[in-house]
Amino acid sequence: MAIMLDGKAMVDRPTAHSHLAQRLDLPTYYGRNLDALYDVLTEIGTDTELILEDPAAVVENLGKYGEALLSTMQEAAEANPNLTITLR
Repeated sequence: MAIMLDGKAMVDRPTAHSHLAQRLDLPTYYGRNLDALYDVLTEIGTDTELILEDPAAVVENLGKYGEALLSTMQEAAEANPNLTITLR
């Protein structure tokens, strides 16, 4: 399964986590922080590709937090063989 994420939609932390929650169909108990994101991404049990369009916008809009968000996604993909991250 491929899931498209829009880096330009991630204009601040709350909006970024809302976008992720919606696109990834995350449960209501999703903590909307990087630890919670890592947890849900490493729990994916089927082959999933996250395609992040315009990752530079994430860093531009969120600064260090955007860098940490991208790093969290990459680390989750390294830990979970079912998850692939593609940056476009």
